[in-house]
Amino acid sequence: MKRKNVLTWDEYFMGLAHLSAMRSKDPSTQVGAVIVSNEHRVVSIGYNGFPNGCSDDVFPWDREGEFGNTKYPYVVHAELNAILNSKNDLRGCSLYVSLFPCNECAKAIIQSGISRIVYESDKYANTDATIASKKMLRAAGVILQQLPYKVNLCVEKEENIQ
Repeated sequence: MKRKNVLTWDEYFMGLAHLSAMRSKDPSTQVGAVIVSNEHRVVSIGYNGFPNGCSDDVFPWDREGEFGNTKYPYVVHAELNAILNSKNDLRGCSLYVSLFPCNECAKAIIQSGISRIVYESDKYANTDATIASKKMLRAAGVILQQLPYKVNLCVEKEENIQ
């Protein structure tokens, strides 16, 4: 008899988004994104961090202060990283992301042809950026699907494996 408690596709891909988020060095917010084809194939992965060549030991991780002294002008969001990391056509793909995309990422999502966003957290739902994001995404016909549950992932390192 086959196993009954197998992950659904949504659980599996959101788990991959969380695993990707674990690569982020951001001390306050770790976000992961996975782009998936209609055939359930991973097309690309991303997480939030600084652009290539911009050292995370030099650029700031602060959330408060003068704009240029915070992380906000420098961090590339997980969704945009996933789009930029792809060498494939993204039209018709789904994007799994642990946090609802901002308005800047929404523009890239729309322009890339991604047709569906599956997300977990919408903690910034009442901000101007998220309101604008949803307005653009809906106008462009992108399907927005919030998971009715949270996917928890536990990854542990075990030393001295032989």
